[in-house]
Amino acid sequence: MKRKIIITVIAVCMMIVGCGDNSEKKEPDNASAEKELFAMDTYMTVTAYGENAQEAVDRAADEIERLDTLLSTGNDESETAQLNQNGGGELSEEAGYLVERSMELYQKTDGIFDIAIYPIMEAWGFTTQNYRVPSEEELAELLRLTDASKVTYNTDSREITFDLDGMKIDFGGIAKGYTSSRIMDIYRDCGIESGIVNLGGNVQVLGTKTDGSDWRVAIQSPDDAEDYLGVLEIQDKAVITSGGYERYFEQDGNTYHHIIDPATGYPAESGLISVTVVSEDGTLADGLSTSLFIMGKDEAVSFWREHSDEFDVILETEDRVLYVTEGIADKFSSEYQMEIIEK
Repeated sequence: MKRKIIITVIAVCMMIVGCGDNSEKKEPDNASAEKELFAMDTYMTVTAYGENAQEAVDRAADEIERLDTLLSTGNDESETAQLNQNGGGELSEEAGYLVERSMELYQKTDGIFDIAIYPIMEAWGFTTQNYRVPSEEELAELLRLTDASKVTYNTDSREITFDLDGMKIDFGGIAKGYTSSRIMDIYRDCGIESGIVNLGGNVQVLGTKTDGSDWRVAIQSPDDAEDYLGVLEIQDKAVITSGGYERYFEQDGNTYHHIIDPATGYPAESGLISVTVVSEDGTLADGLSTSLFIMGKDEAVSFWREHSDEFDVILETEDRVLYVTEGIADKFSSEYQMEIIEK
């Protein structure tokens, strides 16, 4: 689950349609607009500042709803639900792009990021909230289907097929990050230079605040909904946090969270309780936040060192120590014990 991120402003189709001239009625340069909506199973807020702010926000909200309708597995009429039902099909440009990015992440993370995890998520009840603990035999059978290498995709025709009957895919691991990046494109197309989106915990900002200072994002603590781990100062970045402490259930004295390790079919036990990825690429940040959580601290640190030009990360371990990569260490403040990860 992409954890809720508190925004604190301290001090305060793939082609995008242009925002138009609107020369007869222009908004002042200091205008602002904000819209709240519920989509992708979460509450979202889009905010823009400057001329064309209202139109930018309206277009952003329309795009969120369009992508939700297109990609949601919970909508039987969505493209994703239909291809799962039919065992494949021809994808839209957006879904095709997400398949390509998903397969790249599958390779990059050695199979940890796996869009074919959906049948196991269903078995645990995380897709319907009808929670249950599957038997070992059931999971062993479903693990046969949880393998993105058995997804065949033709980039030219955008045709996708599954090698095994019963396979299903889900873009939930990257859809919100992709959506927030799309909104940044809409903002830029509308001439917006300062804006922010909060998609149920996926935060992405454009430029700086209107006074020229950095945006300040407070990352919520997994221990207390009223507390936060620290404050991160950013410009032109996505900040996405994953943890198993919000979406979970308890049975027979055991707690089961929704971040499933595709190697075992069980909730990941990695020693991490929170992972925050910071990147200019919202899609990448979304996919990596869950992947690094599954990897655990040591493997996540090694992965960052190999790809430090693409993202930074904040890891929280079970002993409540924060590990912050050097690229953002001077922009992150916290009262928790903190260690800096160097290259």
